Amino acid sequence: MKIKYDKEVDAAYIQMSTKKPDGAVEIAEGVILHTTKRDEIVAIEILDATKKIPIKTLYTLELSAAA
Repeated sequence: MKIKYDKEVDAAYIQMSTKKPDGAVEIAEGVILHTTKRDEIVAIEILDATKKIPIKTLYTLELSAAA
C-alpha cells in the first residue's frame, strides 16, 4: 500500500494495488474509489482530505501496513 498526499490540492491517494484502474466511482462527496473492469478496488482518493481525516493518521496507517 502506498499513500500520497498533495498539499496544494488537499488530496490524499491511497494506492492498494499495482493494477491499472479503468474507472472510478464517487461513493461520497470527494471520496472516490478507483476500480478495474472487474470492480476490484485499486485505490481510494480523498478530496479536501484535511476536512475529512487527520492527515497524520495516513502515514501511521502506511507504517502499520508495512509491518
